[in-house]
Amino acid sequence: MTVAPPIRPSVAVRQLLVSSRPVSWINTAYPFAAAYLLAARQVDATLVIGTLFFLVPYNLAMYGINDVFDYESDLRNPRKGGAHGAVLDIRLHRLILWAAALSCLPFVVYLVIVGSPWSWLVLAASLFFVVFYSAPPLRLKEVPFADSITSSIHFFSPAVYALVLAGAAWTWQLVAVIVAFALWGVASHAFGAVQDVVADRTAGISSIATARGARWTVRFSLACYAGAALVILFTAWPGPLAAVAVVPYLVLVWPFRNITDETATEATRGWRRFLWVNQLAGFVVTLLLIWYALLTA
Repeated sequence: MTVAPPIRPSVAVRQLLVSSRPVSWINTAYPFAAAYLLAARQVDATLVIGTLFFLVPYNLAMYGINDVFDYESDLRNPRKGGAHGAVLDIRLHRLILWAAALSCLPFVVYLVIVGSPWSWLVLAASLFFVVFYSAPPLRLKEVPFADSITSSIHFFSPAVYALVLAGAAWTWQLVAVIVAFALWGVASHAFGAVQDVVADRTAGISSIATARGARWTVRFSLACYAGAALVILFTAWPGPLAAVAVVPYLVLVWPFRNITDETATEATRGWRRFLWVNQLAGFVVTLLLIWYALLTA
């Protein structure tokens, strides 16, 4: 029997990096940093350490665990192997899981020390959904609708955690911001799931898109994006202007509203643009946050 040669350290490091999805790091670090800074109104060690945690270790845990437990599906998925996710050498699976756990540990210890019981609860819930979105026995990514909700939690929970950690005063306008963010997350996951209908069904994996079909899921995504734009109108000024940032997502997804299960892979074209639309939306939101900070200084 031929024994596979050991994996070179440089290859292992590169695989760890790809598995953490560097293009998506900002999507979790930014909500934490922005929410904490606006609530605490100061740059301190907790802001820096928390931002670093949600920048790299959190993403390595979220996506690395996903890559390990989605291995069979990823082998059949032609879009995997880059920004959309690594097809990990099976010999690296144990390393990925250990790296995810050990990289998170010191940050979590610090955040627990400086936090309150309520912040511990939010952080624990956030990490719970990071792990059990992909890992058995729950594997929430295979529970239609729970998959989109859990994926959304991955992105808005860092902001909720930051607000609780900084002792923010909760108002209905602030709740509206979080609800709008949550709807954006649900919409984004649902649209992203459409492109994997064929690969997921081949691998026997369930999702909102395999359960409801590609066309229904795209239209559901459009409805959630529209809902996010509507809810954001009820936030404190200049928050309502953020509804403009939702328009590019609606424009991006609209052409796929009549997609079929057989042509679902065509949604990958839209998903590639989605990654760039995120940057544009982030720029608009940043300007509005700066404006809000100046108005409330």
